[in-house]
Order: sequence, then structure tokens, then C-alpha cells
Amino acid sequence: MTEKTESSAAAETSSESGMSRVSIIVLIAALVLAGGAVAYRMLADGADHTVPVVVEAAFPPTIEALKTAAEADPLNPGPWQELGFAYYQTEQYEEAARAYRQAVEGDKENAVLWSSLGEARLMATDSSEMPANAVSAFEKALELDPTDARARYFLAVKKDLARDHEGAITDWLALLEDTPPGAPWENNLRQTIEQIGKINNIEVAARIAAANKQRPAAPPAQALTAGNAIPGPSWEQIAAAGAIAPGEQRDMAVSMVESLDAKLRANPANPDGWVMLMRSRMTLGEPDKASQALKDAIAGNPGDASRLRKEAAALRIE
Repeated sequence: MTEKTESSAAAETSSESGMSRVSIIVLIAALVLAGGAVAYRMLADGADHTVPVVVEAAFPPTIEALKTAAEADPLNPGPWQELGFAYYQTEQYEEAARAYRQAVEGDKENAVLWSSLGEARLMATDSSEMPANAVSAFEKALELDPTDARARYFLAVKKDLARDHEGAITDWLALLEDTPPGAPWENNLRQTIEQIGKINNIEVAARIAAANKQRPAAPPAQALTAGNAIPGPSWEQIAAAGAIAPGEQRDMAVSMVESLDAKLRANPANPDGWVMLMRSRMTLGEPDKASQALKDAIAGNPGDASRLRKEAAALRIE
């Protein structure tokens, strides 16, 4: 089959499923972004405390395609950011750090890029202490944006690693105070505080309750629609996905959605992830699977049933 014929076949496949080439690209970028939310889990590090690290998410795009797109435009931060994320998801942390460092070269005033760089540097080290270059990246992120949740979180981790558990908990509580209800990292942040408190015999229940009273109000109902609950892709991210051949784009999108589905079934307590899955199923032209995702989402998150139904209604899921 010739390249022209393959492209035509891919276009026909997309058309049959209700997906345009643009919708595939947007879906890929949205799935990548959904995987970039700041959320954490706890892993024992063999000592008498635990080290919070970032949760794996979604499914990495084709690294070679992203690398080609990034190298074609060295000072465009978008493709380098995507490449860094792809390397991170495949546990190639040194390569992720190099990619994020190049992304920073293209946008030195971007706090998110700096905190992503710090996170990759942290994961690339085998040291029991946070490396100085990771600390400097987190500090730069906070210099640019004092509200950067990732940088605030990991600088508190630095205190915990230095056995200043009280200082770490205090900083995490301050972050919790600034965390709006429904933020992707909310539940994991609270669990981190509870676990570190329990491990080190520090009472935190009353302090968490006090922090919750100081938190900002929930966003208006319309902000929780499917179109807004998951961040949309930037033009740079769409361009990076667009560098991939149309047939490969759809295959990638399908693989990413199936991977997200598997992760949610293994760990269903993630309403934002279920919203992303429902949205993705509808984009792929799979309303029956989207309806099943709604049922599974409610079963795994009964406390969020009302919100999940609203999200489904916005997507016209029956």
C-alpha cells in the first residue's frame, strides 16, 4: 500500500468514527495534559519515612515523533515540554530533564516548565536527598509564580527528606488551604499529610479541618462541564501531535484511551480521570463505552455521582 493510499484509508477510518484529523490531535494533546496534573502517591524508600512522588498517568505519545518535532524547532517550548513528559512517563528521567531544560530555554518565564524540570531532576537522582539542581528549579518556579503547586509540594518534600516533618506538614497544609475543591491533587495531598503525620506521630486531623475552612470556594457549576474540567491543549501541543501521520494519530489516541481505561479500573477513585475517559470515548465515537465509563465512574466514586452525571449530560452520554 502506498503512503497516499494509507493516508486516505486513515482519513476514511477517522470519518467513519466521527473523528476529524483535528479532533484526533486535540484528543491526543488533551490526554497528555490530563496526565500532567499534579497528583501524588506514597512509596516507601526503605527508611523510616516515605517519599511522595508523582503518579504515572495516561499513556506516553510516540517519543521519536515528539523528538523530531522538538528538534525541528529548538526554541519552541511546547514540543520540548511534550517530549519531556513522554520521557518522564517511560521513566527516562535524565532525558526528561534535558528536554525540560531545553523547553525552559524557549520560555524562561514559565513557572510550570521550571517545576517540571525540578521534578524530572529529582526523579533522575538516586540520592536520598533532593539534588541542588532540582531545588533551584523549584525555587525559580516559585519566584515566577508563588502559587505553583508542584514547586510548593516538592519543596515541602525537601523538608520531609531532611526530617523536618513538622515543617513539611505545615507547608503542605498551606498548599491545601490554597487548593480549590476538585483540584486533581486534592485527595492525594490530604493523604500525604495524613500519612506523614501518622508515621511521625504528628496530629494532623484538626489542622486539616482548619485548613479546609480556609480554602477557596468551589468553582461555579459551569466550570465543571466536560469542556472545562480537563485543560485543553495549547497550540504548541497540537502542533507536536500534528507532526504524526494521520493513521498513527488515531492509533495513538486509541492506545492512550485504552491505557487510561485500564489505569482507572485498577484505581477507580479518580473522578477527573473518568471525565477524561468519557470525553475521549465520545470523541472516538464510542457512546456505549462512554456510558459504561459513567457507570463505572459512579461505582468507584459514589460521592461524586452528581458531578459525574452532569459531566456526562454535557457530553450527551445516556
